[in-house]
Amino acid sequence: MTGERNSTTVTKFILLGFSEFPRLTIVLFSVFLGIYLMTVSWNVSLITLIRMDSHLCTPMYFFLSNLSFLDICYVSTIAPKMLSDFLKKNKFISFMGCTVQCFFFSSLGLTECCLLAAMAYDRYAAICNPLLYTTIMSPTLCVQMVAGSWITGFLGSSIQLCALLQLHFCGPNVINSFFCDLPKLIILSCSDIFFFQVLISVLTVIFGLVSVLVIMVSYGFIVATILKITSAEGRSKAFNTCASHLTAVTLFFGSGIFVYMFPNSSDSLRQNKLATVLYTIIIPLLNPLIYSLRNKAIKDALNRWKKRIFSWCY
Repeated sequence: MTGERNSTTVTKFILLGFSEFPRLTIVLFSVFLGIYLMTVSWNVSLITLIRMDSHLCTPMYFFLSNLSFLDICYVSTIAPKMLSDFLKKNKFISFMGCTVQCFFFSSLGLTECCLLAAMAYDRYAAICNPLLYTTIMSPTLCVQMVAGSWITGFLGSSIQLCALLQLHFCGPNVINSFFCDLPKLIILSCSDIFFFQVLISVLTVIFGLVSVLVIMVSYGFIVATILKITSAEGRSKAFNTCASHLTAVTLFFGSGIFVYMFPNSSDSLRQNKLATVLYTIIIPLLNPLIYSLRNKAIKDALNRWKKRIFSWCY
């Protein structure tokens, strides 16, 4: 114990980022900058459209606008620092900056798990109980579900943060990632991380498995209801109402499972980093597209606003 206290305390970490591609630095900077700008602009546009169009004032689009806001926050915890590191020779981040980034990234990730589960329940209510949908998904319940997702996510991350601050870091201080990823950070600790690993496992079960379970049960009832629909057109319409959400869920949880459930062996390190890029950078970009491309209501809303803008201009 005395030796641990007398050892050097790490005050900053080195983020390796994409150092394995030194010749592609400018290219990667340009690509990720473009992705970040498109992510923010597309999600802001979707939020604006939902807020301004009265036809989209339904629980489904209320949840979708909150998901878009969440995605903006989510990618903004990673992208600005990552982009600035492309232009630096020494890619340092302070210990406090690293813990803050871990806290917000974890908070937003846990919040998204809860929000995706809430959206699955919304689709269950819409398809399985269409006559009672507006009664079940009241404005009060929708606000409570969204607020509960945020509060629960930040509460879970606060527990992680308190445990993280109890760990001692004395070196090495090199993180083989483009941000302070919690699993890659704790393995650098000089302290016994058994309790922390148990805590992470418990939180993973609570947030990950419970969210997936809610989603699977909801879609189990949805599939059973769709199979009872006699007309092919009715089945297609019912399926289209939840296909976008199911796609987003598969991408988010699938890439997360690949990163956190498989070991970071040297053979899979590059694939692991690509999967990390997918769920931290690419998914927030894809979500507004996934929910818009096959969504007739959003396409109709866009057409209405195009006509209004055209009439104002001429």
